[in-house]
Amino acid sequence: MTKIAVILTQGFADWEYALIAGTGGPYFGMQVEFFTPQAGTVRSMGGLPAVVSRKLDEIRAFEPTVTVVVGGTIWETDQAPDVADLLRANHQRGVAVAGICGGTLALARAGLLNEVAHTSNTAEFLQQNMKSYAGAEHFHQTPAAIADQNIITAPGTAPVSFTAAVFQAAGLNEEAIAQFNGMLSAEHREPAVA
Repeated sequence: MTKIAVILTQGFADWEYALIAGTGGPYFGMQVEFFTPQAGTVRSMGGLPAVVSRKLDEIRAFEPTVTVVVGGTIWETDQAPDVADLLRANHQRGVAVAGICGGTLALARAGLLNEVAHTSNTAEFLQQNMKSYAGAEHFHQTPAAIADQNIITAPGTAPVSFTAAVFQAAGLNEEAIAQFNGMLSAEHREPAVA
C-alpha cells in the first residue's frame, strides 16, 4: 500500500491537506498518516482541533512514498520546527518531499529548493522568510504545483494541483489522476448550452 506522511503544525492550513486525506485513502487506497513535532492536539488556522498521536521521529519507520509539509503561519516564525534533516534524509532515500505555501519554507531551509524548479506563494515570500534561500534562479511564479526531481511545491492557492502532484509521486496511475483533476475542476467548466 502506498503511504503518505503528512506533517501538521500548530496553525496548519485547513485546505492544504484536505484533498490528500479526503481522497487519498477513501478513493485511491493510500495510507495517509499524520505526524507532528509533539504528539497531542494541534489546532488549524480555522480552529479545528486535531489529535495527532505520531511524532516526526516516527516518519522513517512509517516508510512513506511521499512526505508532505502542510503550510501555516508558523513556518514564517522562529517557532517553526526544524525538519531540515528529516526532509533531506527522506529525499536521499528516494521519498518524494512536498511542501505547499508556508511548507515550502521548510523545504527551502533543508536546501531542497537550491537546484530544482519550484514555486511557492511568491519568490519574495521565500526570500523574506529565509535569508539564506539559494534557489531563486529556479523559482517559477505559477498558480499551480511544480514537481521536479522528487520535490513538489505549490502556492497555498493550489491545493488541487498539489494533491495531483503528490498522488502522481505516490504512483497513482494517470487515468486516476485525470479523474481526480476532472472531478475537482468540474465547477469551473462552462455549462453546456441546451
